[in-house]
Amino acid sequence: MKLMRVIGSVVSTVKDEKMGGMKLLIVAPCDLYGNPIDVDYKRNVLVAVDAVGAGEGEVVMTASGSSARQTTFTKDRPVDTVIMGIVDSLEVGGKFTYLKEGLEITKPKTVMKAEGDVKRKVVKKGGGKRR
Repeated sequence: MKLMRVIGSVVSTVKDEKMGGMKLLIVAPCDLYGNPIDVDYKRNVLVAVDAVGAGEGEVVMTASGSSARQTTFTKDRPVDTVIMGIVDSLEVGGKFTYLKEGLEITKPKTVMKAEGDVKRKVVKKGGGKRR
């Protein structure tokens, strides 16, 4: 799988009948912050079939080669790259490097609680009181 950013779309009125009804998007490689990686429009962009309803500007996960034909939408179709996920957030080393516009992520509080000689992590959900 690769992280890519959707940078455009393709319109093709004449294509193989197995490609009918498929949305085609132009994707370019991006880094862990969702920023394009030295986009050379002659080499690094791909046309991908959209299996999940992605839109321009979104960071997506793609699969290529025979893996691109493993989704329900692309099975037995002449597809080389498929968008099979829209990224909501990327977290590296405990820090968010990318967060989809309009989303807010709050991490649950972690509290250490002793049980005999063993300490375990208890994840508090909501606004409960510490014990």
